[in-house]
Amino acid sequence: MRLALLAFAAAVGGTALVPTGAAEVPATAPVRGPIVQMFQWPWDSVARECTDFLGPRGFGAVQVSPPQEHVVLGEQGHPWYQDYQPVSYQLESRRGNREQFAAMVRTCNAAGVEIYVDAVVNHMSGSGSVGSGPGSGGSTFEKYDYPGLYSDADFHGCRRDIGNYQDKWEVRNCELVGLADLATESEHVRNTQIGFLNDLIGLGVSGFRVDGVKHMPPEDVGAIFGALQDVPGTGARPYVFQEVIADGTTTAGEYTGNGDVTEFGYYGVVANAFRDGSLAQLASLPERMSLPSDQAVVFIDNHDTQRSSPILTYKDGVTYDLAVGFELAYPYGTPQLISGFAFDNSDAGPPADAGGTTQAASCDDSAWVCEHRRPAIAGMAGFHGAVQGTELANWWDNGGGQIAFGRGDKGFAVFNREGGELSQTFQTSLPAGTYCDVMSGELVNGSCTGATVEVGADGSVTAAVAPNSGLAVHVGAKV
Repeated sequence: MRLALLAFAAAVGGTALVPTGAAEVPATAPVRGPIVQMFQWPWDSVARECTDFLGPRGFGAVQVSPPQEHVVLGEQGHPWYQDYQPVSYQLESRRGNREQFAAMVRTCNAAGVEIYVDAVVNHMSGSGSVGSGPGSGGSTFEKYDYPGLYSDADFHGCRRDIGNYQDKWEVRNCELVGLADLATESEHVRNTQIGFLNDLIGLGVSGFRVDGVKHMPPEDVGAIFGALQDVPGTGARPYVFQEVIADGTTTAGEYTGNGDVTEFGYYGVVANAFRDGSLAQLASLPERMSLPSDQAVVFIDNHDTQRSSPILTYKDGVTYDLAVGFELAYPYGTPQLISGFAFDNSDAGPPADAGGTTQAASCDDSAWVCEHRRPAIAGMAGFHGAVQGTELANWWDNGGGQIAFGRGDKGFAVFNREGGELSQTFQTSLPAGTYCDVMSGELVNGSCTGATVEVGADGSVTAAVAPNSGLAVHVGAKV
């Protein structure tokens, strides 16, 4: 959410954390592949991309932008963050209506791609939207008054911005950048939100990314998301992962009883390592994180960090691609990727018509970045799927910007962030044979569209990896 990174600085390099306070909820079905955040993509475009690319390439889930009716900030140029200011829970946003949303969910599920909704439950609209109605679905509203939904009594009494992030009460009861803070301890508020989220599940949604979680007590989040119905046709609990920008006052571990949690420390460590060419330090990556691997969602960038605290983004070219490739190869956390739109102004909204309705997303249009289609990233989605359940093996590094490692007997990856070629014979645990380098191509009709890699009878691989590039092979792309 916008400006939620005010307290991020204390998150990177934090100490180990212990879960407290939240009630355990039933286990969810495992995520089958990487999550790609299709930031601000319209519903029709997401549906098409699920069928044409994401499903066939092994992406497991799409995180879509908030689908509920939101404020319309035309005088501000329809910035991206207007979507994070709800005014009702009807499915009418600048990305499409209820029918389009439901069709997208059906199409993506049929393609083997689950849909996770970015759920805004901490707040409603903000001070900047007062008198700016109607909303994207035509609803009239005022701050603290959303007819048929919430009235003044449903919001916390601290009607001012958070001023002290070291005061946990203030963080959870005052307003984040002027957004009307819902009293999530209220039975009416909880039941209203449960109804909204269950409506989405009834349409086939498989899970939720929960926005702004540190601004709600763990027990409130658990009460809302623990009461949701199972996903139709699967019997699985909805997959829940929570945005928690941990600091000295709020720990990520406080929320693990409700589901997975975003590990913000990850992007600080990994993106910096690839930016600076100091990859050898990543051998002990899990020891530097605050959460166990099976409770962490990790990323190189997301829609907030690429605007507020960028280290690496799509603008950094191949260095960014290699960092995302590492995220998909290394066995820590559930990887979350982003695919959004090009921007120079950090407030800018997606490509849109004069009325603010988002235009169709197309990877042939330079206005849409389509990071997920970059060859080194797309190929590593299949790598991630092929090596699931395997451990780190055969680690090698030169003490600097060159590393290599395996994932059991299923895959092997090499990363070179130095200025010279990496020419080396590596020991792997792979079966002998000819493999496709999935960072440069794919296996199509029994042959590789990119480079090939030979694995000897003893599992050895002799490779020459160019400066600032990588190589990756897995058993699912073996000739």
